Amino acid sequence: MSQAETVLRVEQITKKFGDLVANDAISFSLGKGKVLSLLGENGAGKTTLMNIIFGHYTADGGHIEVFGKQLDARSPAEAIGLGVGMVHQHFTLGDNLTVLENIILGTESFRSHRQDIKGALAKLDQLSEEFGLAINPNALVKDLTVGEKQRVEILKALFRGARILILDEPTAVLTPQESEQLFDTLRDMVSRGLSVIFISHKLNEVMSIADDIAVLRHGKLVAAFPIEDASKELIAEKMVGEAIDPPKREPLAIGATVLGLSDISVQDEEGVSLLKNVSLDVHRHEIIGMAGVSGNGQKPLSDLISGTLSPQNGTFTLAGEKIEKFDPHLMVEKGVGRVPEDRHHEGVVGDFSVEENLVLENYRSPQFSTRGWLKASAIKEHANKLIRMFDIRGAAPETTVRGLSGGNMQKVILARILENEPDLILANQPTRGLDVGAATFVHEQLLKARSRGAGILLISEDLEELMAVSDRIVVMYHGQLSNPMQVEDVSVQQLGLLMSGEGFASPESEESAHVA
Repeated sequence: MSQAETVLRVEQITKKFGDLVANDAISFSLGKGKVLSLLGENGAGKTTLMNIIFGHYTADGGHIEVFGKQLDARSPAEAIGLGVGMVHQHFTLGDNLTVLENIILGTESFRSHRQDIKGALAKLDQLSEEFGLAINPNALVKDLTVGEKQRVEILKALFRGARILILDEPTAVLTPQESEQLFDTLRDMVSRGLSVIFISHKLNEVMSIADDIAVLRHGKLVAAFPIEDASKELIAEKMVGEAIDPPKREPLAIGATVLGLSDISVQDEEGVSLLKNVSLDVHRHEIIGMAGVSGNGQKPLSDLISGTLSPQNGTFTLAGEKIEKFDPHLMVEKGVGRVPEDRHHEGVVGDFSVEENLVLENYRSPQFSTRGWLKASAIKEHANKLIRMFDIRGAAPETTVRGLSGGNMQKVILARILENEPDLILANQPTRGLDVGAATFVHEQLLKARSRGAGILLISEDLEELMAVSDRIVVMYHGQLSNPMQVEDVSVQQLGLLMSGEGFASPESEESAHVA
């Protein structure tokens, strides 16, 4: 680790959940005015360790010092009292409250009869100016951009006296421009003495912002080194225990159209427009990448292709056949494979076993049932085959899916879909929250399906992912779709501008982009 005054010292922290050792005698330190990037595969123990530091969990062994004082946090309030703040990946803000109300919520004693609004506003103004986090204190949170909401979360931690800030996947829902603004802010903050623990799966970001690297694997600290000694390849190798070769997208001639959308418009039950005259063709041997900040129409489009939402206008075709009935079962029959955005609630049935989840979409086939009776031995044999083929670790056919890591749960979904060789694959955020090893596996499977002849629509907020595996890229903004761009002809900066609305009609306008 680089030399600096130590503000956080973690010594031999151990945490067990039954027979599972989540943290195994982990030790590291954080210097004043430094950024420590904590990395590791899914299930490596990062979240457990941060929850111990922030007071959500109590360690079974070891101790933690914060600014030279013993931290025995049994609640976040105790950690906050010693100067530790945490900004979670999923924001914890009240949309119906103002910025100021969100920031002061919970900071005053319930015995207080009157809030010191004037004093709180003065303190917020001072923090905003000092750390370059300009925000309107009277704005309702629901009216803020995602980047502004993150600013509020950071200010909320600073308002409570944070001198150590834990950031969990802070750029997961930001545009490239918003991410760069965040990094500029963090660099300014650390120059003023704030210390940061930065958790991210995006290795480019780690290389850009970190001073020191700490890598966890299977609950153990396996590597710690300064950023000067790091490379993306070395970090990835330390995370998974072996060198990782990113998959390569070979040039292929596109085939026939498998998905055709022409002037598709979708409204919700209250008549609010969700998709505006969207047109898009996805061909065989092609991956279309769709970028966009979350909430700009990706979910309605995904629901439409999945058969759970119907359009008010436009034409929808699969392999040239016009689809007029929108039903999930019908879409599967027509050759649509779906990797949903929310793997826990939409991709699997958590209380079902691995073998049950693997036949969810075809359990009625003669292979697995006869006259309504399931063939248990055939289902188990099928599960064992796919567990081997897709390297679903820590799983037996009877294992409950809820107990799997995010990466292995995603492998269950991919195995169920890809074994049927669908003509069209809808992959919505397929690597969100996955480590570099699991993400590489997902990309390999998508590229194999592309080579086989599938057409793939890849919806992702990770621009590195889109640039790596897509043939063409489109951007979704307020229910409108940009013109398609060959991946070789577009930059991350251009995509970022489109994601923030440049080049689109205003949301209030009925005009929309048309994609051929």
